[in-house]
Amino acid sequence: MGLLSASVSIVRYTVNGNIKAPIMDSIAEGLHRHRIKEIDNHPQDKIVGWTAYKNPYVADFSGSSFSYDPYILFSMRIDKKSIPSKIVKKQFLAEVSRRLSDGSRQYISRNEKADIKNQIVESLNIKIPATPNIHDIVWLPEASLLYFFSTLKSANEELESLFLKSFDVSLIRLFPYTQAYFKAGLSESDLDKLSRLTPGHFATT
Repeated sequence: MGLLSASVSIVRYTVNGNIKAPIMDSIAEGLHRHRIKEIDNHPQDKIVGWTAYKNPYVADFSGSSFSYDPYILFSMRIDKKSIPSKIVKKQFLAEVSRRLSDGSRQYISRNEKADIKNQIVESLNIKIPATPNIHDIVWLPEASLLYFFSTLKSANEELESLFLKSFDVSLIRLFPYTQAYFKAGLSESDLDKLSRLTPGHFATT
């Protein structure tokens, strides 16, 4: 689900910390250093990285192509390979039968079975293309706000981890409590009161 979709799901974050100056250079460096790499024809089964908003299949951030003053637009791409378990099982049993076919032994050890399975999965990963999942991002550095166009828990966790590695600042998800704590301009005494609040129970009759 992307920025220009007919319907969108959004998670809002506040960026906790300061990007190293000059900000645009630091952002460009972080995007480039952690841009998505292709894993087709490689045994790796998953990869996460940044990619361009306009063309998410070419991770090119040259010429400040991510800058739409005052916004920063880019995407996070998660490429993952999915191998049907029945294919792995079929090839595994075929290989076990082949190794036992000469009659020199009657069983395969647990470690050998694990090696066989790992070799099969690695071989299939080289042959199977990765499926890309793209999640758009709108970042407003001046306001320390970021909008992530996905509510999937796994995607948000990947975003938070990759963002910290890329820019050395953390993301804090905004919901009523964090919105009040970070964005409402509360005094120290009010923040202290807020920290002591406990959930209430509401029931209808």
